[in-house]
Amino acid sequence: MELPRGTVYLALAMLALAATVNSSCSCLNNKLTVNCISAGNTCRCTSLGSNVTVDCGTLSTKCLLMKAEIYRKNTGRMGRPQHAIRDNDGIYDPECDDNGNFKAKQCNGTDTCWCVNSAGVRRTDKGGKDIKCEEVVRTSWISMEMKHSGTETDVDKPSLESEIREELSLRYKLNKNHITATYEKPFVFIELKQNATEKSATDVDIVDVAYYFEKDIKGDSLIIGPRLTLDSSAGSLQSNDVIIYYIDDKAPEFTMQHLNPGIIAVIVIIILAIVAGILVLVFTRRKKGKYEKAEVKEMNEMHRELNS
Repeated sequence: MELPRGTVYLALAMLALAATVNSSCSCLNNKLTVNCISAGNTCRCTSLGSNVTVDCGTLSTKCLLMKAEIYRKNTGRMGRPQHAIRDNDGIYDPECDDNGNFKAKQCNGTDTCWCVNSAGVRRTDKGGKDIKCEEVVRTSWISMEMKHSGTETDVDKPSLESEIREELSLRYKLNKNHITATYEKPFVFIELKQNATEKSATDVDIVDVAYYFEKDIKGDSLIIGPRLTLDSSAGSLQSNDVIIYYIDDKAPEFTMQHLNPGIIAVIVIIILAIVAGILVLVFTRRKKGKYEKAEVKEMNEMHRELNS
């Protein structure tokens, strides 16, 4: 019995759709993924170490990336790039919420816990499991500093600053309005600023951009494809390290407890030295006063003897 032509076309369309949905793909913006499935023009994959599905058309969250790196190191999955050296980068196994963002409270698997900002950076002293972390304080300003190797000719400052903003915007899909680049040979300073009101649901977060940038600079890129290049009129600027500072909407809540024993010892020594100096000064003045009184007394006695 011959099937109706419409039924045949419908069956073929369904087969084509199934083939499209089930075809594999590569997550160009996050190589720390598995089980990638193509659905139309979108590639969706599972982040390593979690059951969270990520959209490969944009950047993954820093929390999921850190969790995937811990999983990779513990299982030996997806070995490190050639010639790479160990760099912990403050990595720990984080707790992520359903959206892949950091939970306010993080623990190390024992009874030690602490509070973090939206970048997953500790902003309180470490405490027990009863520590209270009321909210995830947003990191709205990230300052990055890197020093490049020497160039044979002078760098055109305005051109380089403009090219850095353009490259970061294209590579990490961040609006250029959130990027400021300043060049002071041989340093490059990059500022990322993004208030909560400036970020829509579809915008990438500056926290994730900073993490991707750090990995690119250190030669452990998370993006499949061409490497990050910071070109100038004098050639490509080369650097393998970057210093990152996180500025939150609220000040951190550290106390003296977060200082290591060496720093505390130095502070104690300085305080003792100041106290000792004060005591020496006091005793010296007292002795000087006694000496002056004795001298006056002796002079009076000498005058009386001469007059007698």
